[in-house]
Order: sequence, then C-alpha cells, then structure tokens
Amino acid sequence: MSTLGGSPLDDTDHRIIAALQADGRRPYSQIAEELNIPASSVRYRVQRMEENGILQIVGIANPLTIGFDRFAMVGIRVGPGSAQEVCKRLRELPETSYVIMTAGTYDVMAEVICRDTDHFTDLMNRRLQLIDGIVSTDSFFVLEVHKRAYGWGVGEVDTSLLDSPQPPLGAGLDQRVREPFG
Repeated sequence: MSTLGGSPLDDTDHRIIAALQADGRRPYSQIAEELNIPASSVRYRVQRMEENGILQIVGIANPLTIGFDRFAMVGIRVGPGSAQEVCKRLRELPETSYVIMTAGTYDVMAEVICRDTDHFTDLMNRRLQLIDGIVSTDSFFVLEVHKRAYGWGVGEVDTSLLDSPQPPLGAGLDQRVREPFG
C-alpha cells in the first residue's frame, strides 16, 4: 500500500499523480475539475506529496537532442560491503542520471550521459573507475531509446503520453550523412 507520511495514499492522490505523470505542467484547476474537488485540495495534496518525497515534478529533456552524444549504461562490480558507498559517490557525478544497487551479475548499475567520446573516456578512466570499492565495469552504449515511461504505481495511466518523444530522424548517436546504395 502506498503511504504519505505514514498514512495511505487514497484514490484521489493516485489520480493526481497519474495526471501529473501524463503532463507535469497541467493546471491544478483542470485536474481539480476532472476529479470534482477544489483546486486548493489539488495544490495541497501535491505540496504534501512533494514534501514527503513521493512526487517530484521535473522537465525531462532527450539528451541526444540537446548536445549529449554518448548515453550508456554501466554495469559495476564492487568489493564486499562497498555498494552503498559506491552508489553515494556515483550520485555525486554530474554525468550520472540513474544509479541503482542490483542483485545479479553487477552490484550497481549507472546510467551516464556524456557530450562525446572524449568526455565518456575521461569519466570512465579518470573519475568513475578510481572510486574506492569499484572492482570492474562494463559499458553498454545506448543506440536508440524506444521507451522511457514515467507512469508507474498509480493504476491506469495513458502511457502513450509518458513515453519519450521520438527523436527527429538522424538525431541518434550516428550523425553521419549516409549515401544511398547505388
């Protein structure tokens, strides 16, 4: 059961979260009208969920369209008992957008976003691999993002609104002009 400061989230909280996951800029008055509650209630509930770390409203840009050309997942093996500290250190790196402790082949996974190959090389060789506790890393370059959704945990949400927009043709990692076969 979801909780808010020890008390359960109710259906209205879940519906507010779903509405904001579909469109974080949606006016509270519009959400209130759809839920048949006062706008002040929506505003209060959102503020309460933000203060309790349940909800965060952010703008999310597609890194491949704003000047970042290297997007990778990094699998990290760590020494015994060092996963928490490694995660803490990884969180401090501006290039990490997602850091998780895992079970399986890797102890930690990190999503990193870099401007180019030189930036990625610098991150891996001069900073990331020098963190105490890291034993080894494996990098997986992201070639295309087919889905990046943010609509979990609130019941039915129209995930088509939550998927990453398709990048313009040619906005992937390979920016070279391709000649037709001939």
